[in-house]
Formats: sequence, C-alpha cells, structure tokens
Amino acid sequence: MARPVWAGNLSFGLVSLPVGLYTATDSHTIHFHQLQRGTSDRIRNRRVNERTGKEVDLGDIVKGYDTGAEYVLVEPKELDEIAPGRSQALEITGFVDLEEVEPIFFDKTYYLGPRGKEYEKVYSLLEQALAKTGRAGIAHFVMRQHEYLVAVKAEDGLLTLHTLHWADEIRNPKNEIDNLPGKAKGTAKEVQMAEQLIEAMSMKWDPDQFHDTFQEKVATLIQAKQAGETVEKAEPAPKPTGAVDLMEALRASVDRARSPKDTKTEKASTSTRARGGSGAGGAKKPAGKKRIRSAPKPDLDQLTKADLYKKAAAADIPGRSHMTREDLVDALRSAS
Repeated sequence: MARPVWAGNLSFGLVSLPVGLYTATDSHTIHFHQLQRGTSDRIRNRRVNERTGKEVDLGDIVKGYDTGAEYVLVEPKELDEIAPGRSQALEITGFVDLEEVEPIFFDKTYYLGPRGKEYEKVYSLLEQALAKTGRAGIAHFVMRQHEYLVAVKAEDGLLTLHTLHWADEIRNPKNEIDNLPGKAKGTAKEVQMAEQLIEAMSMKWDPDQFHDTFQEKVATLIQAKQAGETVEKAEPAPKPTGAVDLMEALRASVDRARSPKDTKTEKASTSTRARGGSGAGGAKKPAGKKRIRSAPKPDLDQLTKADLYKKAAAADIPGRSHMTREDLVDALRSAS
C-alpha cells in the first residue's frame, strides 16, 4: 500500500477525522537522461556552493531570504512551527456548491482516507452528506512548507481533495492576450451552423477511450532507433480557417460528423430531387402510380437536444433526463 504524502486531522464544525492524503494521479511520461552529445556521459544537476565549487549535502542547506543587504536564514522546522495548526490541521471553513467553483481554480487531485477503522463511520458520514448535497468543503492546510486552498468533495464512495489556485494566482486574460476578439462576431447563420456541428459531434464522456498517443510514438521512435530504422513523420498541422471560407468549413464539418447512414440517405434524397423524381431515361412516372404523402416528419438528427427532450417527454420515454442527445435520438426512433 502507498504511504500518505500528508497526515493530519480533517475537521468540520466540532467533528474531527484523522485522515491520510494519497496521490490520486500518475504520469506515464517517458523520461530521458541528459547526455553530452557524441558520448554516453551523463549530465547531472548538483547542489554546488558557488563560492567554493564544492557539492553540498541536502541536510546542510537552509532557506535564505535576500533582503538586498543580507540573507535572512530560515530553518525548515521554523516554517513548520509557524504553520497553521503546525501543519497537521485540515479545517473546513464552509461548504460551497461545486458549480460555483470555476474549473480554472482546480489544480491537483488527491485521495483522502481514514487513518483507522474506528474513524470509518465519520468518514462515510461526511462522504454521504457531500454526495447528497452536491457541495464541497473549502479548507486550507500546510504541506511541505506551502499553504494550500483546497476543496474536499465526494466521488464514487470516497473523499477527494483538490488543491485550488488562490484568487491572486489567476491571471487576467485581457492582460495576457493582446488580440482577444472585440467586435468580430459570427453571423446568426454561422452561429447556428456551429451549434449544429457541436450537436453532431456530441458524445458520451468515456475517459478510457483516450490515451497518450504522443508517448506511444516516442516509444516507437526509441524502438526504431534501436533497430536502425526510421519512423514516419506526423501529418502537418491544419491550416487556419479564414473568415472568407468559414461558413463552407462549418458546413463540410457538419456533413462529415453525421453518421454514414444519414449521409447516404441525404445523398439519395438529393439525387432524387435533382432528377425531378424521374425514372430511367428521365421519363416521368405515370400519374396513377403517384401516391399522396403526408408532410415529412422532421429529421431527428437536425433537432436540438432541447427539442428532442420535449419529444421524449411527450412520448413518456423513461430515463430521458439522463440521456445524451444520441440516446434521445435512438429512443425516439425505437418508440416510433
């Protein structure tokens, strides 16, 4: 079992719960050593005294704040002594609606676990309450001489801790980006077409279907170089879309995003309209063979999710509130 990276007491109100903090994510980045070109000699980073040129042990290093005239030396234990709760307290100061916390504030995720079976009930109680209310506990604590603002939330039967950026760490985009769009807005038709493209490309969130293809290519490159082979270069980046051909690019994107079945149906319909409904040789069908058709039903693929939901409600389709757009289309087609 992994060891906690921090241990302390999580408290809310007068309830205190001993917890351990565990790393929730991992990195599968391929790591390289630094070598001098033309050799197999490693290049290493060392802690060197810039005056003597000698390497210094980690235990002999203290922190020094440069005031300009001198260095003020601070020992690591002195930082722990002034930390809130001596670095052992994780006190929830209040609970907020998760939707109120903007994604830009979230940084890193950790798991929280109870430190002892006798605390499992308190742990489970907080997890259940947070899950039912949809809220997160806001707290701050000190770990490794750094104070963190955090959100404690319930996820899949356990408590998670998400470190948050402080408000003054969030940069103003207007100060960082000098070419933000001003009066340049899309036309009503362009916005409508963009909405259709978003709907056509809607999908269920399944993180397992995504993987780090770049790391796979790096591994392939290493294997190829070992074998003295070469690898195929990646495709060049797509060219930027200009304002002149924006509408055409949107329309083509929508067509490509549709399913092959819908595309074939539309092409067949377009071909029939182009021939004026004629048979072989362009001859018109006899009048007696014509049939009267009712007004065509709207294509479900062209409807918004809101319109699809209305139809699903009218058809009393169960579970519609949790369905994606594709699920609603399939359910309506099955019902009809």
